[in-house]
Amino acid sequence: MHPYRSHTCGDLRESHVGETVRLSGWVHRVRDHGGLLFIDLRDQYGLTQVVADPDSPAFTDAEKVRGEWCIRIEGEVKARSEDTINDQLPTGQIEIFISKLDVLGASKELPMPVFGEPDYPEDTRLKFRFLDLRRETLHANILKRSAIIASARRRMNEIGFNEFQTPILTASSPEGARDFLVPSRIHPGKFYALPQAPQQFKQLLMMSGFDKYFQIAPCFRDEDPRADRLPGEFYQLDMEMSFVEQEDVITTMEPVIRGLFEEFAEGKPVTQDFPRIPYKEALRKYGSDKPDLRIPIVMEEVSDHFRGSGFKIFARMLEDSTNEVWGIPAKTGGARTFCDRMNSWAQGEGQAGLGYIFWRKGEDGSLEGAGPLAKNIGPDRTEAIRTQLGLDAGDACFFVAGDPKKFYDFAGRARNRVGEELDLIDRDRYDLCWIVDFPMYEWNEDEEKVDFCHNPFSMPKGALEGLENTDPLELDAYQYDIVCNGYEIGSGAIRNHQTEVMKKAFEIAGYSEEVLQERFGGMYRAFQYGAPPHGGMAAGMDRIIMLLCGTPNLREISLFPMNQQAEDLMMGAPSDPTNQQLRELHLRLNLPE
Repeated sequence: MHPYRSHTCGDLRESHVGETVRLSGWVHRVRDHGGLLFIDLRDQYGLTQVVADPDSPAFTDAEKVRGEWCIRIEGEVKARSEDTINDQLPTGQIEIFISKLDVLGASKELPMPVFGEPDYPEDTRLKFRFLDLRRETLHANILKRSAIIASARRRMNEIGFNEFQTPILTASSPEGARDFLVPSRIHPGKFYALPQAPQQFKQLLMMSGFDKYFQIAPCFRDEDPRADRLPGEFYQLDMEMSFVEQEDVITTMEPVIRGLFEEFAEGKPVTQDFPRIPYKEALRKYGSDKPDLRIPIVMEEVSDHFRGSGFKIFARMLEDSTNEVWGIPAKTGGARTFCDRMNSWAQGEGQAGLGYIFWRKGEDGSLEGAGPLAKNIGPDRTEAIRTQLGLDAGDACFFVAGDPKKFYDFAGRARNRVGEELDLIDRDRYDLCWIVDFPMYEWNEDEEKVDFCHNPFSMPKGALEGLENTDPLELDAYQYDIVCNGYEIGSGAIRNHQTEVMKKAFEIAGYSEEVLQERFGGMYRAFQYGAPPHGGMAAGMDRIIMLLCGTPNLREISLFPMNQQAEDLMMGAPSDPTNQQLRELHLRLNLPE
């Protein structure tokens, strides 16, 4: 028999009755039933009830053990009596009568409970993460994470992609976030950067003739943490393929992503044919380029109903042709208390308020609009709004006005708020879509210049002709995102593989050819030696796993995450360097006061 276990704590069944077995694991719980000691023994695979009676030579040792001690037991498998069978456990028809017990690792008093799912301070949980990971839900999430990543890898292999590992120490690159820099000891004063993504390397692989690449890639960005973005590092299913157009990438990856969700959705519906929504349409309908399609609310422009109306605030705004009024329909929201609550929420968001109309049945049974806006614009315009938006008695509509470029984000948050408050969201499903036709450039308010909107290596529509003959802020690119339940879970593009197009694209964003060669020399040179058309994407594994585990926080699906201050409380990182380390790196600290 193996020195530690003949079986795991999830193996034993009625067919093992009469066998002598050996198990090792953690004491999940100890119960004293009038002289009989019952110990629930746990390992990764399950839980088995073991019993020590006063006649057992192991009884004295069993009396000493406490929760979370690591022990080894040996004993005989016996069938439970019919009234003690536990149908909730796969091992619930048997128990083991202990003949021998050894303590493999005693435990001090726990700094936090492991049994159950207590709401415990996060800093304590992260400092003692090795204990936190023993909790049933978190432990199951991490195992599910492993299974999801294994499935993604298998699916990519099945469709002919090769897995390659790209460098971790590389050069700095403008990917939209701050780099983590690593000082070079051999080259004083110079720094490596940890890759924000394997973007340049995977494109260079296409230059090298590798037709289909993927990896489960670690990425590093020095960003402020939030619930759906961990500080420091994250993982993505990164892929690239040659001789393709946008349609090829989408039709290749959609079955992979859909298959992952179907495999791990536990029966929840998953979108079969992902709709493709142009970026501008997504902003207009949902106020976001990552819309939650589970919310059955589509915003519409209702400017004509306010133009020249008695509601002077909107009417005057509409004298400027750039301004519009959007309506946010709210089915079942037709109560003044709810409308006032939404108005207060808007004020808390820094807005002057949120105009509304709600509809109810009058004394004669006819529909009538209510609220200050309805009184100002009159019954005919109010009825026209209701008809356009398909509303009825007991429904409401909220209104936002001004320049859509400035208010669409607030409108989208108001749409989400209405969906949450009225419980309109179908939470037991996964609604996925593609967002396509992203703009190539955007206006950088801080630097007052045109800047890349999405990915600087994307192919603009029309290639060089598009760059030369289209207003940069009106030019779209072959860029696409994949969205699920309001989260962006992937992003990609057809790449710009022609040096003249690349030079022009970067020139518009303010990068000279010299800067281009200095910062992207590898790619710039590679494009001059027979570059194939290519494209790809990266799907965020952490967010996909978070969605499939049904948790709103990435810390619940990550092994050893940092806290909100980007600190690893368990390992004590970041830490102070020693003077010797600084001397070897030729560095001197210039700390803030």
